[in-house]
Amino acid sequence: MKKLNLDATDIRILSAVQQHGQLSKTRLAALVNLSATPCWARLDRLKAAGYIRGYYADLALERIVDFTQIVVTVSLGSHRKVEFDRFEDYIRKLDEVIHCIATGGGMDYVMTIVTPNLAAFQALMDDMLSADLAIEKYMTYIATRHVKSSQPSLAKLGAIIGR
Repeated sequence: MKKLNLDATDIRILSAVQQHGQLSKTRLAALVNLSATPCWARLDRLKAAGYIRGYYADLALERIVDFTQIVVTVSLGSHRKVEFDRFEDYIRKLDEVIHCIATGGGMDYVMTIVTPNLAAFQALMDDMLSADLAIEKYMTYIATRHVKSSQPSLAKLGAIIGR
């Protein structure tokens, strides 16, 4: 994907879309203080350049269905690239894994897993352990309540304007 030089207006557009999701042309233009046509053209350019991966609804899942959320840390026994690739390819195929990051330090991965119950979680872990993923150790942490979930603020991250 082509990298764009982002200016303050681009950052305002990205921030508005991040905070509000899909917006009408006039609402987005009002939020970023730009007329509608050039605002929409910038949005199309940002989408084409891959700055916006998609739109989704933040559902109140706990109001819809009972589920169990587990945070799992994983350490691999081998730190060869082929082992990391095998593990990551496997994880990408699991719908139950809703978040996974590779880390440096005492563990290799931190994952968030959502299943209907603990038995389903244990079956998932048993399958992972049987899949020759070089898992040496894993630790589980049962989530007891949801405290916060959000995206980082572009402004507070100090997004570089006009690189």
